[in-house]
Amino acid sequence: MRHPLLPALAALAALCAVAPLAAQSTGAPRDTNVVLHPGDEVKVVVWRNAEMSGDFVVGINGALRHPLYQEVQVVGIPLYEVETRLREFLAKYVTNPQLVVEPLFRVTVGGEVRQPNLYPLPRETTISQAVALAGGATENGRLDRVKLIRGQQEYLMDLTSPTSRWDNEPVQSGDQILVQRRRNLFRDIIFPMFGIAGAVASIINVAKR
Repeated sequence: MRHPLLPALAALAALCAVAPLAAQSTGAPRDTNVVLHPGDEVKVVVWRNAEMSGDFVVGINGALRHPLYQEVQVVGIPLYEVETRLREFLAKYVTNPQLVVEPLFRVTVGGEVRQPNLYPLPRETTISQAVALAGGATENGRLDRVKLIRGQQEYLMDLTSPTSRWDNEPVQSGDQILVQRRRNLFRDIIFPMFGIAGAVASIINVAKR
């Protein structure tokens, strides 16, 4: 005799199998193998060695812009490998070097924000935090319509929704975060129509001469 709970258990199993796929299909995929790109910055802290510590830009040659670190290639490899290479390099000059390596990703925050700019941000920075660091949205900005350009993909985010996964989405190198403008009937439609009408009137006057 078929147990009455079997259909319910089968439906639950199917739902559990589909749920991860549905979660993956919304929003940008998370990059679990983050790498550095030219233009990023790297904060290197070497214990008891201020001369080898600092914030260094990744050059177009793939190495850090530093008289010594320029020998170490850091582009296109996992971050743990970057730390390993720097530690092995420092071992030539320091006994048992202790260091911390923190990447600072290039992120553009623009559109309707108070301080649009190119920001070097730690990898734990979320998209919402990046917008806040740019001064937040202006009075014309729409946080429910924020465009993220990541690589070759574009995503439209709602940062006002309490259930949106974008609120905790970490930034990646090269991200462009653009806060969209709130539409205004007079500014966006009526005023441009007056401008067009004036231009047409000018053309007609010239034609009559």
